[in-house]
Amino acid sequence: MCLPMVIGDYSDFFSSMHHARNCGSIFRGPEDPIGANWFHLPIAYHGRASSIVISGTDLIRPKGQGHPIGNSPYFGPSRKLDFELEMAAIVGPGNELGKPVDVNEAADHIFGLVIMNDWSARDIQAWEYVPLGPFLGKSFGTTLSPWIVTLDALEPFACDAPKQDPPPLPYLAEKISQNYDISLEVGIKPAGHKNSCIVTRSNLKHLYWTLTQQLAHHTINGCNLRPGDLLGTGTISGPEPESLGCLLELTWNGQKPVSLDGTTRGFLEDGDEVTITGYCKGNGYKVGFGTCSGKILPSSP
Repeated sequence: MCLPMVIGDYSDFFSSMHHARNCGSIFRGPEDPIGANWFHLPIAYHGRASSIVISGTDLIRPKGQGHPIGNSPYFGPSRKLDFELEMAAIVGPGNELGKPVDVNEAADHIFGLVIMNDWSARDIQAWEYVPLGPFLGKSFGTTLSPWIVTLDALEPFACDAPKQDPPPLPYLAEKISQNYDISLEVGIKPAGHKNSCIVTRSNLKHLYWTLTQQLAHHTINGCNLRPGDLLGTGTISGPEPESLGCLLELTWNGQKPVSLDGTTRGFLEDGDEVTITGYCKGNGYKVGFGTCSGKILPSSP
């Protein structure tokens, strides 16, 4: 299979409040887990388009630097390889340089959605991300599902987005703030096993910042988007323990491994295969996105 579009640029957002709170609690403590800016703007970083691959592509475990607490930095294969349950918007019509997209017109610039796995090397990411954000911990691979479901097809599954408090600034204030009711689940087939085990079930409706707010914010400084650009949602975690969107949260940074068909995982091991699926359920029918899968291969010597 081939990617469903030629991707020129790729940005990834951080739009789930539950994911933001859990990650902040893990790394900074539960007293003040979410940064002061998070409730005022859709935070994002610029990703690497060249390493975006189609479902079914194997990925080699990345190498990089880590820094365990109380020890010296090391170099080697990632010891904390993770998946991230995401979706992504595909830009349709772009905008001219210097001309932002109004948030209430942003849906006209989104062609459709795909499922995305933003593979993450947590140990590499944790050591490198201050002060400029993710780099080698993310850029080694991102997997997409094979076809795009248009916003027109998803309109019957539109639902109210969560109430935003404080109210967003005027350029992010939508007349109608909506998400989509898209059921998502992640299965892991451990190395040497025949069956995949479901480790989480979540839903796109849990996003705090909407797809249209993400696109409007991306362009507010005059940045021009082009057809085929990819805008990831960030990890989609829900409020329940069984709806968390990555192993970092599910295992609380490896401290509480998940059970998988007679074995356990804190993070992904070589040979593990991760499959993400998603669908909308109507009256007697479903709209599916195909599968978003990939297997982890050992690092090169």
